[in-house]
Amino acid sequence: MRLSALTGTFVAACLLAGCAQGTGDSEETSDASFDSSADLSGEVQVMGFGAGDEIATERLELAEEELGEAKVDLVEGDLDIQQFLSSVASGEPPALVYAERSQIGTFASRGAVVPLTDCIEGEGIDTSVFRESALGEVTFDDEVYGIPEFNVVQLTQANADLLEQSGHTVEDVNGSDWDAVLEANKDLMQMQGGDLATIGYDSKLPEFLPLWAKANGADLISEDGRTAQLDDPAVVEALEFAVSVYDAQGGFGEVKALRDSADFFGDGNQFASGSLGAMPMEQWYVSVLNDVSPDAPMAFDTVRDLQGEPLAWASGSAWAIPKGSPNPEAACRMARVMTETDSWMAAAEERVRLREESGGLFTGILTANEEADEAIREMAPTDGDSVWSQAVAAMYEANDHTFAMPANPAGDEFEQAWQDEVNKVLNGQKEPADALADAQEAAQDALDEAWASWDEK
Repeated sequence: MRLSALTGTFVAACLLAGCAQGTGDSEETSDASFDSSADLSGEVQVMGFGAGDEIATERLELAEEELGEAKVDLVEGDLDIQQFLSSVASGEPPALVYAERSQIGTFASRGAVVPLTDCIEGEGIDTSVFRESALGEVTFDDEVYGIPEFNVVQLTQANADLLEQSGHTVEDVNGSDWDAVLEANKDLMQMQGGDLATIGYDSKLPEFLPLWAKANGADLISEDGRTAQLDDPAVVEALEFAVSVYDAQGGFGEVKALRDSADFFGDGNQFASGSLGAMPMEQWYVSVLNDVSPDAPMAFDTVRDLQGEPLAWASGSAWAIPKGSPNPEAACRMARVMTETDSWMAAAEERVRLREESGGLFTGILTANEEADEAIREMAPTDGDSVWSQAVAAMYEANDHTFAMPANPAGDEFEQAWQDEVNKVLNGQKEPADALADAQEAAQDALDEAWASWDEK
């Protein structure tokens, strides 16, 4: 019997506040027996995953074959965190959950997901193939709580015609020289009737502050995930730079208004329409651009730090088994098959087939599985003969130079702390140093409280 909405809200709030117990010795998983050769049955209800394209459906079909009599039931829509936490607290969780890797540490610390040591050993999941940064994101207190899936990185993406017309190259906007970025920004931006008509450079605040900080040699949080470092002078300097890009164009409001008016996923996107000079952007947008505007004048590079080295902030998704999962054995097997090399290869081959059939170009896939990435890389054009092959080459180069946030028990609160304060800077309410000082206090309070709750268990 389902709990009432009021009760669901209460139990979710309790779990968020740390009322739930840790899961290291959880009775809910003590009876699970993970064996890659075992016959499985029952239902595998999955929350947070949608089979929306061939990359998902091909792997899902392989997983369903391996699951035998066990049947997959996908809960429609993206992961609703409140709904998920309520289901765990009420004792009616799904068998498997698909979440952002940044959420796994928080879920683990609050008893919402279980350690996967036995699952990994029993199903024979080869964790050595996973990218170190991705595995680190799902490792909390030396226990792996998630099986990492896709990988997301950033590239420098630019309008080649606008660069040429302004006397610049993509090297001027790849981030290796912030003075060069500011100069190019002024030359690329265009005004019309007193309004901003072309964004020169979009530094993608607030979300990309970690990227700019790392380019300046700083991390927002310590390696052990316990100490906020938001008021580090190098982070302040990074924010000052990224904000100054907007100030030179009339302020963040002007840039955001033009950014939001773009046909982002259509053939009238910012690059095709000439309303954007350059920006750092996730690699999946390369595939979108190639699909909807293959003739757009593009230039690509990695994002680079101030020493000129490639740099990307890695994030992505992961599979995790909830506390009290009604079918942990089948959940573990599904997570294994969805992330193993052969499954990724089959999905990539199907995408290549479909792209060839439609006359399109395969622009690669980034996963947390290094072995799969290297094999799929051979299927994608990286020879540099076209601008799109240059984009693919840059994507794989970026993927080899990533950093990630460490798992911690206050991931959402930590991110909210610095994003809220960066938004205040963008809105003209605070100066960068003051905003990050306030963010530091809020973030550290959240970390201290969450770690104290965990350490007491």
